[in-house]
Amino acid sequence: MSPADEYAGRLGVWESRASRLQALQSRLGSARLLLAAVAVVIAWESLHGHVLSPLWLSAPIAGFVGAVIYHAGVRRDRARAERAAAFYRSGLARIQDRWAGGGRQGERFAEAEHPYAADLDLFGTGGLFELLCAARTRMGEEALARWLLTPASLGEIRERHACLADLRDRLDLREDLAVLGDDENVGVQPRSLLAWAESANVLDRPWIRWAARLLPLASLLAAATWAVLGLLEPFLAVVLAEVAVLYLLKARLGEVLVSTESAFEDLKMFAGLLARVESEPFEVAEMRALVRALASGERSAARCMGRLSTLAALAESRQNPVVSWFFSVPLLYSVQVGLAAERWRRAHGAKVRTWAEVAGRFEALSSIAQYSFEHPDDPLPDLEEGAPPRFRALSLGHPLIPPARCVRNDVDLSGRARVLLVSGSNMSGKSTLLRAVGVNAVLAMAGAPVRARSLTLTPLQVGASIRINDSLSEGRSRFYVEITRLRQLYELAGAAPRLLFLLDEVLQGTNSMDRRIGAEAIVRALLEREAIGLVSTHDLALTEMHGLGEGRLRNVHFEDEVRDGRITFDFTLRDGVVAKSNGLELMRSIGLKV
Repeated sequence: MSPADEYAGRLGVWESRASRLQALQSRLGSARLLLAAVAVVIAWESLHGHVLSPLWLSAPIAGFVGAVIYHAGVRRDRARAERAAAFYRSGLARIQDRWAGGGRQGERFAEAEHPYAADLDLFGTGGLFELLCAARTRMGEEALARWLLTPASLGEIRERHACLADLRDRLDLREDLAVLGDDENVGVQPRSLLAWAESANVLDRPWIRWAARLLPLASLLAAATWAVLGLLEPFLAVVLAEVAVLYLLKARLGEVLVSTESAFEDLKMFAGLLARVESEPFEVAEMRALVRALASGERSAARCMGRLSTLAALAESRQNPVVSWFFSVPLLYSVQVGLAAERWRRAHGAKVRTWAEVAGRFEALSSIAQYSFEHPDDPLPDLEEGAPPRFRALSLGHPLIPPARCVRNDVDLSGRARVLLVSGSNMSGKSTLLRAVGVNAVLAMAGAPVRARSLTLTPLQVGASIRINDSLSEGRSRFYVEITRLRQLYELAGAAPRLLFLLDEVLQGTNSMDRRIGAEAIVRALLEREAIGLVSTHDLALTEMHGLGEGRLRNVHFEDEVRDGRITFDFTLRDGVVAKSNGLELMRSIGLKV
């Protein structure tokens, strides 16, 4: 069964279930109203008619309470069914290329100075991150973004490939994770979680522990003395002592409990995620090792986080008037909860960073596995060791372009040629080719499948100069911004992994002579540092670069054709230098008199 058929079948099941539960929920609402009306009638009759005993009220009241409890369960089941249906609708949208703007776009990870993030559309609406991301936590989002922004080592990539083989077809697992929590919003703030877990205890004085044990017991004994003997003074003395303790500890309790409330709003969902991962019978050693890291002594991470979630709920309940009036002073409620939170932090706080990292890694792997499941024709790349650097792709396409419109091309930088100089007219596909090469290299170095029939490469660091704009606020021209980026790429070259450079319309912000001399010098310098790459241009003077070494530059091009006054493109890469330009034709096509 194809992924689309699998998703469509499951979507139908969940939509049908949600519809049935909605109808049941409506009937339960009517039943509750009916039971309430019956209770009112019986109460009226028992008070005024004296025919029915007030004991008859127990039946409709019990029925009403049961209906309320059952109704709450039905609401939860319906919400789960609707979230599961939304999960499969989103999956179908991705498969059918209707996904742009509907997922998490990761704008906060965009870095203006990053060597390729903006050039390759990693973040934002319709970006690569949005296509891939299936994370439910901030940790998962951050791990996936980090993988896209930084090339992994060869050993790490192979570990990810092994994990993907195990995760790819676990659709039930991904469904269960997608419906966790009360809504589909991303929860769990890792920075506040870690800041709290790794902070020093502030309620560690022995007198605080003794006061928390003895004063509540003393208040109960004093209350009993008051009730039996009528002596109020002992009770008032204990209460005054408890008020003094609360006053002395006010700042410390605020530091512990307020941060607990704010940091752990979605801990129940996080605990559920950990529990579901821990219960999955993974097959490969790499995934089993990941699960083994989710422990603290003899206790699982899920149980520990569930306990912390309960403590967070207890801390929040301090705002309840009943708790505030009847438990705060006699039982030192805030102190008891604060000490429990401190005990948890002392026992498990050092493990939280590991748990957060494991959860983030798992969600990043699950995101890539989901992409692999939904795009079964996209293979994993072959990563090779050794020098020189190389990149060889057959039928390479751009993963952000719908397959119906995506024209694929072969790209070979595995032989003597170290740089492809791509010439062609405007709109012919030069920039798209550079982006396709770059995005697939990023996917390969993140351990993900690629959009190609096959891709073989050595470890590479992508560096791009494609989307270059001036900055009015910083007073920098486009040319200055471009040469700053080129300097950045030059510094990346020579280090490991080797640089794959992508230069679109290089140095177009200066005159033709400076452009030719500068472009040749830049490419020569990059090649001397064992970099490989693509350079696009519509300036044919750049196709005759000298001093690069025999056969190190290979000219390729895109063509266009004018038919009935309209320019058409086939976006097919060909050998050699382009023989014509369409600049004048484009100007004429929009009505300019040239």
